[in-house]
Amino acid sequence: MTKYLGRAIAALGLIVALALVWHDDPRSVFALLRTAGPGLVLAAAVHVLPMLANARDWQTLITGMGRPGLLGMLRLVWIRESVNSLLPVARIGGEIVSFRLLTRAGLRASTAAASLVVDMQLTLISQLVFTLVGIAFLLGHATPGERQLAIDVLWGLALLAPLLAGFALIQHVNLFERMTRLFNRLTSGQIAALAGPSLRIDQSIKLIWRKHGVVLRYLFIWQPLQCLTTSLEIWLALYFLGSQISFAEAVVLESLIQALSSAAFFVPAALGIQESGFVLIGGALGLDPSVSLALAGARRLRDLLVFVPGLFAWQLALAKKRVTRAVEGSGDGIEHQYAEH
Repeated sequence: MTKYLGRAIAALGLIVALALVWHDDPRSVFALLRTAGPGLVLAAAVHVLPMLANARDWQTLITGMGRPGLLGMLRLVWIRESVNSLLPVARIGGEIVSFRLLTRAGLRASTAAASLVVDMQLTLISQLVFTLVGIAFLLGHATPGERQLAIDVLWGLALLAPLLAGFALIQHVNLFERMTRLFNRLTSGQIAALAGPSLRIDQSIKLIWRKHGVVLRYLFIWQPLQCLTTSLEIWLALYFLGSQISFAEAVVLESLIQALSSAAFFVPAALGIQESGFVLIGGALGLDPSVSLALAGARRLRDLLVFVPGLFAWQLALAKKRVTRAVEGSGDGIEHQYAEH
């Protein structure tokens, strides 16, 4: 039932996206995309920079034997983003996939699960701060229409105040076990089933949070670097589309688009939602609707060029594991035959 609902929502989102393009001048949108084509490919390639920053900050949360190297973590981030961005998995399936890959690589299950939970917690905190920075910029430098947009988004963030308060108290109140249960509910209990009921994931989470230097570097170095490089990606795309906005405005646009996409986690690939967001927020920043829709198209081009290959990388990793198991199984059978003789 959930699978069919996801497909229905995706189809509806696609209809909304196409309707937005049709309502504007489709020829002008496609003309912009065609003219900026090579530049948009370059902007899409820049996405490796925020993925690299994400790989490093996630890597710092993993301790002990079996921790992947930076390139291994980059591959995991690539696969995780690809699954979350393109498949109807409510932006949580990538965590399950990366958990499986981490444990198959030899990392202890409790360590892998704890790194994923803390990574999600810290990423959410960083994204909220990133969004607040974007709102603050609009309130301080914008026209009345832009300020109204900022106020509307701020009201939406106010609904998350209890969550922010919970994170603020996380060092003083024993919330780890509850957060683990919440994470298990989000993943339909799959993480608990994979890690095993005897593993103390909450204790591993506590150990990570006690490493204050690691947490602070994550929040104040790696996550800001990830946000800025993602904004560079959108600034480059707009540059090649012929709209040279300031980098600060690109940061505002990216921060609010990220917040909107995260809020629409139940919509596969944020179809329709992301396009509407680009038109609304881009309009508040003075972008023409055709440029905003072309920018949304550039983001979809990035998905095709970066995330579709990521899905193939995931399947290749699964196939490689199956081949390894088959070889090991045949080797055991040969050894058994020799032992009988």
